[in-house]
Amino acid sequence: SLYALLTEACEILHIDVPDLYIRQNPIPNAYTLAINGQRPFIVLHSALLDMGLTASELQTVIAHELGHLKCEHGIWITTANLLLLALGQLGELGRSLATMLGRRIFSWLQAAELSCDRAALLVMQDPRLVISVLMKLSGGSATWASEMNPDAFLQQATRLDSVSRTRLGRQVRQRMQRSATHPLPVVRARELDRWAHSVEYQRLLAGGQRRASRDQM
Repeated sequence: SLYALLTEACEILHIDVPDLYIRQNPIPNAYTLAINGQRPFIVLHSALLDMGLTASELQTVIAHELGHLKCEHGIWITTANLLLLALGQLGELGRSLATMLGRRIFSWLQAAELSCDRAALLVMQDPRLVISVLMKLSGGSATWASEMNPDAFLQQATRLDSVSRTRLGRQVRQRMQRSATHPLPVVRARELDRWAHSVEYQRLLAGGQRRASRDQM
């Protein structure tokens, strides 16, 4: 069943099918590795599969991971890490440059996650579905999943923007995001919702492949 979700998502994104593995781990998570010269693979934690996610929600997670492969993020992350390592060997100046570059790398990593959220939306073609997955992974509960409200989640992003206009709020937000590899979940939801209403997304959707619901699997 999981392999069927993977292959359909790959077909929509026009990429080769990677290997898919399940890892026993109590923390819900998924990640992708693309080692030079080897077949890329996706790993899903067992806890993710035990959250009570629907087939479509699991495919959303898989599609997000495929976004990393589609955008070749692994190559750029490896290059950046090698550059940081080299700068760290160049004394005080090198370490200062590494610090400055490191901040930009974290900013790029956050942007990369937004790109992968877009990949998930292109596969699922339902922004509320993708946003609900973001909610569940950031603080959801299988027991109360039916009462989760994506609109309320989006409203949190609006309140965050309002608070960030104050000096203290801006400083707190910057500190939270300075060394984070992922944007805040509500920010991801807001950015995805904006893109779902963009001309670019509608153009891609019109020229792309439609998908069928897999929740009946």
